[in-house]
Amino acid sequence: MSGYYLDHLQYLETEAIHVMREVAAEFERPALLFSGGKDSICLLRLAEKAFRPSEIPMPFLNIDTGHHFPELNEFRDRRAKELRGKLIVRTVEEALAKGIAVQAPGQVSRNHLQIPTLLAAIEEFRFDCCIGGARRDEEKARAKERFFSFRDSFGQWDPKNQRPEIWNLYNARLNPGENMRVFPLSNWTEMDVWEYIRKENLEVPNIYFSHPRRCVRRQGQWLPLNDLVPPKPGEQVEDLVVRVRTIGDIISTGCVESPANTIDDIIAETSVARVTERGSRADDKASEAAMEDRKKAGYF
Repeated sequence: MSGYYLDHLQYLETEAIHVMREVAAEFERPALLFSGGKDSICLLRLAEKAFRPSEIPMPFLNIDTGHHFPELNEFRDRRAKELRGKLIVRTVEEALAKGIAVQAPGQVSRNHLQIPTLLAAIEEFRFDCCIGGARRDEEKARAKERFFSFRDSFGQWDPKNQRPEIWNLYNARLNPGENMRVFPLSNWTEMDVWEYIRKENLEVPNIYFSHPRRCVRRQGQWLPLNDLVPPKPGEQVEDLVVRVRTIGDIISTGCVESPANTIDDIIAETSVARVTERGSRADDKASEAAMEDRKKAGYF
């Protein structure tokens, strides 16, 4: 008896497409969170496969801290235009000016300020669901989350009160003011993402590949020098060949020394890595509960 069997990537793809179609069927005003990073790049490909030849039935939403890598924003804008998608960008700068977000004295990183900016965008456009690229292998708080992550009317997440997802059945019921975050890549790993990018021949921002950059060593990682991250007195500036594994706020995203300049090189490097990709994010290293606290407050 012969049959058709899905390989590992095909199974993950099929599962993610199923989740995306569930979102389109269950929600009236969904949005897809698109930063231009590797995970959201995979989400766009999955959305194409889920809905083409029709238009992708949801806008792309990005919360820009104003501290993004320029290469990332250029890629974000260009890719959205290529897909003929509606890109909505809401900035922390605007949120600060309107009093939606308030920067604490001495606070430099703007990652926390993404929370009120995102919640304001959800309210502005009445989004009832946001699709994100989070994966359970990233860190502890992500590992607790399910495909359909319920958020209350304040945008908050309660890890101890999540809805069961038996037999891939999802409870999408919402009361007015509540919303859902949905993570189709939940069961993917960093390796799966890169193998899918190779399989689908997807373009990624060039900062994922090795390139020369001036860096300083802080908190056990290499931080890229720029106008927002100048060298401190006594710090030694190094000219290195580096790349990023995960992209966030330019102030807190660490670089790794690497010669990887192809997708195959990155896959080989990932296969022997002993530190998670978010181990190079200073905002996550600040405390064990950093991500969980932010998620409870309404973070992605």
